[in-house]
Amino acid sequence: MDTWEPTLSAGPLIAIAATAVAVILLLVIYFRLHAFLTLVIVSVFTALAAGIPLAGVPATLTKGFGTTLASVALLVGLGAMIGRLVEYSGGAKSLAEALISKFGEDKAPFALGVASLIMGFPIFFDAGLIVMLPVVFAVARRLKGPLLAYGIPVAGAFSVMHVYLPPHPGPVAASEFFGADIGLILLFGLIVGLPTWYLSGYRWGIYLGKKYDFKVSDVLLGPVQDEAQVKSPVSPGVVVAIMAIPMVLIFGNTGLSTLASAGVVDKSAGWVQVLVFLGQTSIALLITTVIAIVVLGLRRGVDKAELEKLLDGALGPICSVVLITGAGGMFGQVLRTSGIGDALAESMSTLGIPVILACYLISVALRLAQGSATVALTTAAALMAPAVEAGGYSSVQLALIVLATAAGSVFASHVNDSGFWLVGRLMGMDVATTLRTWTMNQLLVSVIGFALVVILFGASTLVGVG
Repeated sequence: MDTWEPTLSAGPLIAIAATAVAVILLLVIYFRLHAFLTLVIVSVFTALAAGIPLAGVPATLTKGFGTTLASVALLVGLGAMIGRLVEYSGGAKSLAEALISKFGEDKAPFALGVASLIMGFPIFFDAGLIVMLPVVFAVARRLKGPLLAYGIPVAGAFSVMHVYLPPHPGPVAASEFFGADIGLILLFGLIVGLPTWYLSGYRWGIYLGKKYDFKVSDVLLGPVQDEAQVKSPVSPGVVVAIMAIPMVLIFGNTGLSTLASAGVVDKSAGWVQVLVFLGQTSIALLITTVIAIVVLGLRRGVDKAELEKLLDGALGPICSVVLITGAGGMFGQVLRTSGIGDALAESMSTLGIPVILACYLISVALRLAQGSATVALTTAAALMAPAVEAGGYSSVQLALIVLATAAGSVFASHVNDSGFWLVGRLMGMDVATTLRTWTMNQLLVSVIGFALVVILFGASTLVGVG
């Protein structure tokens, strides 16, 4: 399997991928076949249709499934435990009350989104979403409001930060391929990202809340508790402190890694290695879980047997989320192995269109073809690096080209993206609703962001900046 190379051209591969996506949607939406089973079955037949050798099909499937679970299962499991502890201790309700008191009921979605933008600077999309959802659910329950009005601004904030802002891996990798300045990418990433979130996350979330009036899922928090059962509820400050633990640890990791790459600190130094280790996302959440057990459970006098039962109960409901997300990663891996992304990108690179538009469109094609935003961004950047280098662009223009490529990489998340299943299942949405809400959010993040980048690129050309 290691020596196998795709043999089909871009045309047949695109037809296979499009058919596979259509079959998934048909089976899940019309025939109501379980999403996990659907994704596994379609992944097998897609691999065979793409010409992957029989002996290599199981390895391809398990690679995609295992790689996705390696990054998602730990985060979702630990996040579910943290969320259940926060809810059980009364902390989620306390924080929800504090947010509502401070910002008012009408501004609660905006406050949650801004908090997520801040948290999203160092924290990856999936980890940040897991940490924030318990508070989102608590606010939605407290106000008896539509979940999407609170959830989409939060999920959209983490997505915008993950796609446009260093030190997230996509823009950092693209900056290396294009020789762009990280500081300028950060500056223009904020200029592009903040209004993009306001329109695609906050305003879109408010609109969806009016259109889809469904309430909170019990996946992370469990059934609503009787307030009388919550003994000595923890204060909002304690909840914020616990939520800040992973943010601080992960920021230490990403910040030091960036400084080490720039040669500012010695990456072999013992203290650097320790802080980088503690800031690995899974380790940071593990530390947070242990602290939450002590602070939100044992110190409040919760019986050890009851605490064990509580944590065990947090894992059961998220098993379906984990398995479906892993199967989504499996399907994406099959498409990557089939070579559809590379074939599509290579065929588009010869279209003779402006470089900044070519970077965006190739990144869009790769995103739609194989699902991963990071893979789409880094692959498009690697493919377009010679053309960008030959263009003689200024430092400002290089930074904007990175952001244009980033904008393409987030376009229209759908069934081959593990994040599609993660968001949909955690928020209790079916596939059709997820397509109408989350997929459209990602399309807006892409199109609005690219439009702003093009405006800035044109202005920089006119004034000769950089």
